[in-house]
Parts: sequence; structure tokens; C-alpha cells
Amino acid sequence: MSFRRAAKIHLPLNFAKLATAAIAVPLFLAGCNAEKDLDLSSYVESTEPADVLYNQALANLEAGRLTEASKKFEAVDKQHPYSEYARKALIMGTFTNYRQGKYVEAINSGKRFVNLYPSDQDAAYAQYLIGLSYFRQIKDVTQDQGDARRTIEAMEEVVQRWPDSQYVADAKDKIRVARDQLAGKEMQVGRYYLERHEYIAAIRRFRGVVENYGNTRHVEEALARLTETYLAMGISSEAQTAAAVLGHNYPDSQWYKDSYKLLQSGGLEPRENRGSWISKAVKSVVGS
Repeated sequence: MSFRRAAKIHLPLNFAKLATAAIAVPLFLAGCNAEKDLDLSSYVESTEPADVLYNQALANLEAGRLTEASKKFEAVDKQHPYSEYARKALIMGTFTNYRQGKYVEAINSGKRFVNLYPSDQDAAYAQYLIGLSYFRQIKDVTQDQGDARRTIEAMEEVVQRWPDSQYVADAKDKIRVARDQLAGKEMQVGRYYLERHEYIAAIRRFRGVVENYGNTRHVEEALARLTETYLAMGISSEAQTAAAVLGHNYPDSQWYKDSYKLLQSGGLEPRENRGSWISKAVKSVVGS
């Protein structure tokens, strides 16, 4: 699954208002030679007013000059750290870093914003950008899924702390995708153990999917693999229960059809033991 597709991004709620505040300020003085111009430009850059730097950053951002925009937002933060423009520059710099794919920088500046301005109207947006930055770094299930876990943590923060924000719906969607990735990783490892006949280790992984990720698309295969694994171990009751629960909740699943045939080949059929952990775990998820 590719995570490089464009994510739906919202600008801060007050971005349009901020963007209209652009102020044109002349930066060069006539009558100076080249050497003096160089010295003077360095001096002016280090002492430019916060509003001038900020509006230059906005102009660069709107023109698609993201690198220059980032530099200007950073300059506001460094040169005028206690100004109102520093707060605005910090959230816009976070957004600009995200747009450039500078996810580590976006995460760091987003966290800083939330820590400094937890009650600000853009705090939810900063936290959302943190989550998106982790989300865009999620790797294939064959690799480490640390960023999937961090995506869930960051987006759950959005949902819990700012339940009425416009970012909640997309945050929940990203959580679902990240959880599916974690389940996929558990399945990948479980299949690895199953192929090597390391049944106890395989069951631990498949069980983890059923118990912790029961609302993902991987639960069907997990139940089918449990049928296969328990049958290979000679634990017929659990194999029959896994198949029965699979059939009850996903009757049209190809995984159920395969599990049914597998049981039949051994002279068995699906039969649920309601005292089994499988029955209890799936019931707690789907409410059956």
C-alpha cells in the first residue's frame, strides 16, 4: 500500500485573514556601491520588522517558493521570538515544512507550537500536522511500523483534545489506516512463523490481530490462519471454533470457504466453543 498519495490538507483557520495582511516594504536603498549594498542588506535582514518578514514569507508561500518561505518564517521566530508574528510564523512554518516533505522539522515545530500555545485556535492544526508527518513516513508492512504507532498516538490526541475541530474526521481515518498497517505487520510475522512450523509463535501473532485489531480487514485471515495452525497442532476444538467464528461473522469470505474445506479434509466441521478465547475476543469486537 502506498502512502505517497496526497493527503487532504487544511490550512489554519485564520490563514486567509493572515495572508491579506501582506505589506510591501522596499529593501534596497539607491546610491550605494556593491560592497556597501552587501553589508547593508545583511544588516537590514537581521533587523527587519516582524510583520515585514512574516508577510514576505506569506508571499513566498503563495508563490510556491517554499524554501524561501521557510527561511522567512524561521527568521521571524529567531529575530522576534516574543512577538505575535512569531506565533503565526511557527504554525505556518510547520505547514511549510510538511509541504516540503521535511517531516522531522514539521513534527518538531508542531510539537513546539502545541507546547507553547496549547489553547490557541491553531493548536489542533499543529497536532494534526504532526500526525500527518508521521503518517507520510509509514513504511511497507515488511519494515518497522514505528511511524504507524506514532501516527495513531498523534491523531488520537487530535480526536481527544479537540473533538469539535475540522480535523477529527480525517484524523480518525488516518488512525484506521495506521491500525490496519500494524495488523498487517503482525500477519506478516505470523505467516513467517507458520511457514517454519513455529506454531506457538504464529498463534501469538494471529491472536494479537484478533484481540487488538479485530475491526481491521486482516481479522478474516487471522481467524483462517488460527484454524490452520491449531489444526496442525492437533488442537481440533480451537481450530473448529476459529472457523465457526469466521463463518458466523464473515459467511461470504473466501477465507471461511478455505477454512471449511481444510476442516472437512480432516473429517471435521466448524463448531464454536463459546468458552474459547476466540469466541470471546471476536464477540467483544463485533458484538455478536
